[in-house]
Amino acid sequence: MKIGNLVIKYLLLIVILLIAAFSCNKKSEITDTGVLKGKITIGPLCPVERIPPDPACLPTAETYRAWATAIFTVKEKLKYAILIPNLDGTFEIELPVGDYFIDYSVVRFIWIGKSNLPATFSITKNDTITFNVNIDTGIR
Repeated sequence: MKIGNLVIKYLLLIVILLIAAFSCNKKSEITDTGVLKGKITIGPLCPVERIPPDPACLPTAETYRAWATAIFTVKEKLKYAILIPNLDGTFEIELPVGDYFIDYSVVRFIWIGKSNLPATFSITKNDTITFNVNIDTGIR
C-alpha cells in the first residue's frame, strides 16, 4: 500500500509539473510587444475656467469612466482593452505587435464637443508610441 501511495503521489506531481510547463508556454507566446502611452485630457468641465483651476472642475476617476476610451484591433474590430488613466490623465499599456485604433469605449450619440478620436496606430516590437487623447466636452 505504501508503494502504491508513493506511485500515485509521483504521478500527481508529474501531472502538476506538466500543467505548469504548458501554462508557462502559453503565457510566453506573445513575446513581440510594444507600448502605447499618453495622456487623456478632458475639458472644460465647468462653464468658466479659472487659473489656478477650481479643484471641482478637474477630471476625476468618474470623469474618465464617463468618457472611457478603448483600444480596438483593426483587423477584427474587437475591443482589446479599456484605458484606465491615472488621475492626472496619463496612461501606459503594453500591446502585442499589430495595428489598432483608439476610440470611445461606447458610442456617444449626443455630444457637442470635439476630439481627436478615432485614431489608428501600429505597435512595433520593443517600441513606445505616444498618443494624447484630447476631448473637448463642449461646455462653455
